[in-house]
This record gives sequence, structure tokens and C-alpha cells, in this order.
Amino acid sequence: MGGKYRITGNKYPRMRRPRRRGRLVVLVAASAVVLGVGGWGTLQLVDVFTGGGRKASAAGGGTECGPATKASPSPSARPLPEPRAITVNVLNATTRSGLAKKTADELKKRGFKIGDVGNASKEYDKKVKGPGVLLGPAAALDTSLPVLGTQLPGAERRTEAARKGTAVDLVIGDGFKELAKRTDADQALTKLARPEPTPTKKGC
Repeated sequence: MGGKYRITGNKYPRMRRPRRRGRLVVLVAASAVVLGVGGWGTLQLVDVFTGGGRKASAAGGGTECGPATKASPSPSARPLPEPRAITVNVLNATTRSGLAKKTADELKKRGFKIGDVGNASKEYDKKVKGPGVLLGPAAALDTSLPVLGTQLPGAERRTEAARKGTAVDLVIGDGFKELAKRTDADQALTKLARPEPTPTKKGC
């Protein structure tokens, strides 16, 4: 431009870029975060190598895993009777003669009381295919029948709601060979009376 509006000299308006204060603030904040994370990691490493973490967990309530422990066995709802307190009627449902008496004599040697000895009723005669049936009143299901069952494993257990008294029946079936060996029966009886507690593990 000419005339009086002519620009002279070296002074003229310049467009200056805004100062980079924002970038400076971001860099400072990022540096602080990095330093903080590095310091925290260093403290964690120190705790690991000095055992500080173990002390903290122990003070926090003992969450470390411990050895397996055995729970105390819970007492039975009904105490099991001893063989001498159980009266057993031995009944033969097979065609083999003398089987009931032989079995009754062996049960007597093992401490059971013997009641009636003879042939089974028509309801069971020649109708029991397994080793036998243990029959008794409803109250005997968790008491006398399990005890008698230790002498003849595999025998079926049945109850009669209308049955009177406490005596139980051992009905010998076609699959019967002999009673369990006395040593095995005694071990089963001991295990039945004193069940082993179930192992429990401490949670981690």
C-alpha cells in the first residue's frame, strides 16, 4: 500500500502460537504416576523378599492353607444294640434242609439271641432269590437290622409297620452260601458302631 498508509520499518504484527502449558502439565502428571507405580512395585518386592506378605496374611485372619484335619464323628441318632440284645428268628426259604438250624447255631456263637428256627412262611418260601431277607419292625431299620446285616452282607432289609415286638427275622434265600466270616463280620460291626470321621480340608 502506498501513501500515508505505507508500512515502514521492521515492526509488524505477528501471529504467535499459544504457549504449550497444557503439554507441560500432562508431562508432569505422567511423571508423577510413573514414579508412584515404581515406588509401589519396589515396596511389593521388598515385602516378598523380607516375608512381609506372610506376616500380613497371618495377621489378617490366618488364610494360609493348613493340613487336612479330621472332623469329630457325629453320634448316631439311635444307639446301635449289641448282638446279645437282638433276638433273631432264623427261617429257611430254600429246599435245603437243616440250613436254618446250622445258621442259627452260628449266630448264637456270635452273641445273638435265637428265637424261632424253622421254615419260612408262604410269603417267602422258595421266593427269595438272593442270599436272604432281614425283616423286622419299622424301628429296627436303623438299629437291629444293620447289626444283623454285618453277618450276611447283601441281604435285603425290609420292615413291617404293623409288626409288634423287637425280634427280627433272617429269611435264608436260594443265594445263601454261608454267613460272613466271623473276623470280617466283627470288623464290619466295629466300623458300624464307630464310623470313621470324614476328613475335612482347611480352605485356602
